[in-house]
Order: sequence, then structure tokens, then C-alpha cells
Amino acid sequence: MGRSFSEVLCELRRGRGLSQRRVAADLRISQALLSHYENGAREPGLGFVVRACDYYGVTADFLLGRTEEPGRTAGTGELRSLAQGLRAMADMAEKLAEGGQ
Repeated sequence: MGRSFSEVLCELRRGRGLSQRRVAADLRISQALLSHYENGAREPGLGFVVRACDYYGVTADFLLGRTEEPGRTAGTGELRSLAQGLRAMADMAEKLAEGGQ
């Protein structure tokens, strides 16, 4: 078989120049849990696999190391852009709240 889930997950994040902190926040998990997934110490549930596929715009077969073809899924670019935009707005709101105190 090809690469493992943990290898693919880590390569996707690093290939896009994203930090574990950013990806974990976007995927609604802790940075520690993402680290466990990336180093193979823990295996995720189906909900996380679906979110990660949507986030990175790849199929589950690619993420699970069953194929070398990422097979982009429809609409994932828009979903990822929306997630990044929402995260940026949340960061801005947090900074504004801190400055107002």
C-alpha cells in the first residue's frame, strides 16, 4: 500500500505552508490532537476525515493513502476560502475585543 494517513495529512499541511495551530483551529480540534494524527499516535473518526478532505480539497481515498491522485472534490476551493475568511474575521474580532478592554 502507499503512504499512511498520518504521512498524507502531514504532507498536505506542510505542502501548503500551514502551521499545526492554524489547521487545528480551522478543523475544530486541538493542536495536540492534530499532532497525534500526524505522527500516527491516534486515528481520527470519520467526521474529522470528512472535514480534512473538504479543507484540503482531496478525496478520502487520497487522504487515507489508497491512491496517489488527490481527485479534487467539487466546491472545496470555495469552502476552504470561506473557512479562511471566517478565521480571519474571528482573529480580527478577537484583536478588537482585546484592544477595547
